[in-house]
Amino acid sequence: MMDSAANARLAPLGISHAAQVHLNLTPAELVEHALRRGEGTLTDTGALMADTGQFTGRSPKDRFVVRDANTADSVWWGDINIPFDADKFDQLHQKMVQYLADKEVYVRDAYAGANPSYELKLRVVNELAWHNLFCYNMFLRPAEGVDTSWTPDFSIICAPGFEADPAVDGTRQKNFAILNFSKKMILIGGTGYAGEMKKGIFGVLNYLLPHQHDTLSMHCSANVGQAGDTAIFFGLSGTGKTTLSADPNRGLIGDDEHGWTPDAGIFNFEGGCYAKVIDLSQEKEPEIWNAIKFGSIVENTRFVPGTHTVDYANKSVTENTRTAYPISYIPNAIEPSVAEAPKNIFFLTADAFGVLPPISKLDKCHAMYHFMSGYTAKVAGTEMGVTEPQTTFSACFGAVFLPLHPTKYAEMLGKKMEENEVNVWLINTGWTGGSYGVGSRMKLSYTRAMITAALNGQLNEVEFHQHPVFGVEVPAAVPGVPTDILDPRNTWADKEAYDRTAAELAEKFVANFQKYADFANEDILAGAPKVAVAAGV
Repeated sequence: MMDSAANARLAPLGISHAAQVHLNLTPAELVEHALRRGEGTLTDTGALMADTGQFTGRSPKDRFVVRDANTADSVWWGDINIPFDADKFDQLHQKMVQYLADKEVYVRDAYAGANPSYELKLRVVNELAWHNLFCYNMFLRPAEGVDTSWTPDFSIICAPGFEADPAVDGTRQKNFAILNFSKKMILIGGTGYAGEMKKGIFGVLNYLLPHQHDTLSMHCSANVGQAGDTAIFFGLSGTGKTTLSADPNRGLIGDDEHGWTPDAGIFNFEGGCYAKVIDLSQEKEPEIWNAIKFGSIVENTRFVPGTHTVDYANKSVTENTRTAYPISYIPNAIEPSVAEAPKNIFFLTADAFGVLPPISKLDKCHAMYHFMSGYTAKVAGTEMGVTEPQTTFSACFGAVFLPLHPTKYAEMLGKKMEENEVNVWLINTGWTGGSYGVGSRMKLSYTRAMITAALNGQLNEVEFHQHPVFGVEVPAAVPGVPTDILDPRNTWADKEAYDRTAAELAEKFVANFQKYADFANEDILAGAPKVAVAAGV
């Protein structure tokens, strides 16, 4: 049954009937509802354990963007932004409304963007209580007493129990996540993976901020030192982004999504953290470990048999086990999550080929090129006998979240570098002394020492030399790091093998970049590796 406050919020979304509407419940109330409805179980630390069902991660092939007059010429259409018919969207919307007519629904008013000048007011309608708790944790929470009877800038309707009929509704399969920039609405159905809501709003901000507000949206973590010096960390999964940005001597701004404004400030999009917990330990990641308490959520985890203690090594459901908690659960988090423009930017890559230097400095051209490349190399393991590293390229270190062409974001980064005194560093957390299987993984202590030296300005007076293939500047010395590991070629016993591997990796960069070449400006293209030089070494 809907009261007047609920009606005012839901009527614009086309929802005029629901069995019961729960508006802006507290975490304690949402946990009670989730337990009553059988949506989850409490762990021995008080966190709510919930399963996401069939889908334990995002489904990129089932993410669509409505193509209409407003988006036809601005969205980067293709395999990432799959076009969806506006009439089909309206049809699905009506079917979802009818589906929710006899359901309990949970409504939350929240916002994204810690800088008030760029905040996006949100309204979320959930079928599940624990999903509403997820939104409480992940999005920014209005201060107590603030009137939230606002007209939202964007809304989400998320109903995991509603499944599409692909033959009728125009989806690929029964699950879907559809962004409609004209209707200012996201529809999510057929999947219980809560991250679809978080990343849906990230996609919205990735469109609106660069397109309308000249603000660079970034898939990165960020922290700030006691002197107010900001650092941001870009990196794909497995490169160390969360680990390396977690520094007890620096304040955490955010762990995943940020904006860089025209007036040179940065701000967190979110009010929480969504961290992987596979093999989590108190010793290695105490901040995350201690944040998993009452009000937090753990997804797709399992208990140690006979207990309510989470077995973080258990991969029986998925390796993508996660926790969601408010950022205030991290002791050194700063609130509000805003800071000055970064002094240092780190691109993190785990190069399993052992080619890239452990630390190198990038000029504007190389920074834009590597930003658009978004490179890392994953180890395939022993599946089907394959042990060779596999290259992974993801534009701007988050291609799947980019509604605009990657050159738009890269050009904005180059402009920011020109307008601000900022150093950009490429950090290889991968292999040294040879490729995977021959060399060894770079020691975390060395990587931390390199990042600390960069942050402290200790590399400002150091001599650099240019890498012959990738053109990046390699320091001759870094405090606390053995000099002989700084030049990767020197760490290989077989120098000719290094040269061949470097040439091969350079060719992979160039081949990957072909799809962007026609859109990239001369500055970006100038950052490409010297394949011809590599081949002749």
